[in-house]
Amino acid sequence: MLANTFERIVIAGAGMTGALSAALLKFDLTSSEIVIIDKSRGTGGRMSTSRSNEVEASTVDLGAQYISVAKDYQIKHKTFHDELVSNGLLAPLIGSIEGDRSAGDTVHYVTPKGVSSLVKHFIKKSDGTLKTDTVIQSVNIDKDHIKVEDSKGQRLCDALILTMPVPQILALKGNIQQLINSKSDVKKNLEDVSYSSRFALGLFYKPGTQLNYSWSGKYITDNPCIRFVAIDNKKRGLDSSDIGPSIVVHTSVPFSLKNLETDKEDMRDIIMSHLKQVLPDLPEPVEVKSHKWRYSQVHKGYEGSPGCVVLNEKPLIILAGDGFTHSNLDGCISSALSVQQTVKELCKL
Repeated sequence: MLANTFERIVIAGAGMTGALSAALLKFDLTSSEIVIIDKSRGTGGRMSTSRSNEVEASTVDLGAQYISVAKDYQIKHKTFHDELVSNGLLAPLIGSIEGDRSAGDTVHYVTPKGVSSLVKHFIKKSDGTLKTDTVIQSVNIDKDHIKVEDSKGQRLCDALILTMPVPQILALKGNIQQLINSKSDVKKNLEDVSYSSRFALGLFYKPGTQLNYSWSGKYITDNPCIRFVAIDNKKRGLDSSDIGPSIVVHTSVPFSLKNLETDKEDMRDIIMSHLKQVLPDLPEPVEVKSHKWRYSQVHKGYEGSPGCVVLNEKPLIILAGDGFTHSNLDGCISSALSVQQTVKELCKL
């Protein structure tokens, strides 16, 4: 049985690919222990929701803004979309996003409970053990097991699924490096994966603050710093006087690349000065949170977009994530499905 084949599976990365992979594998491996590890203090990865320290119940999505589903995925991944809609985690986008250039048959959703709620849903379904604020440092194959050393100790597992950004996979220490070096094609394809970067700001306001803009989100084309602004609560259908409004700001890729090594807090005032040029009537927020997305979106993915790559069969090491597909919800779903199918084929289910 597959459950006996893998007593313990470790999944590195508590973003969408890691969370859904955990849920799908748990469906097939009911007796296996699943451990999900992430270096951040919370879950979600680039689908993260930040809570205000100053304004009760006010949140902002600092990463993914809204879910766009292309026509083919509306059919291919309908089961997953319907599940999230039925649980109140996805809802149709009603407000306007000025400057969106999606194809006319694309369907847009928002996340009423924050985009991280999608990830939390699948982590809960996986019944896995979640270890946050934990940085994986080295991976070593030790006979029939894998030894994973992290910032809080070490653990043995029978299978390891690495879903973090590809540069973080390449930076791992241990004999996983020799394994990657021994597969020249895989190594080259991994090294060729590239990402865009962005800074993000979350602005929080007291309840009752009026933000008098007709749009929910807007792409900016005439500012060297700012690329996207959204009234986050309005975009998510939470335009209530009881909840303080919030705004998210994303910088442009060229600006972010130029300033990538600058501390996120040092960038805050610079970004705010540009925001005042774009929205001169914007009130002063009571709190501003800043974030740097070093790996914001996949710029160039793994050759052939395989969904996942088997680095080692026994013990099993799989590389997955949007670096092996593309950067949106459906890219993550595709990668997780690829992980599930690969495990089934290797275990002859």
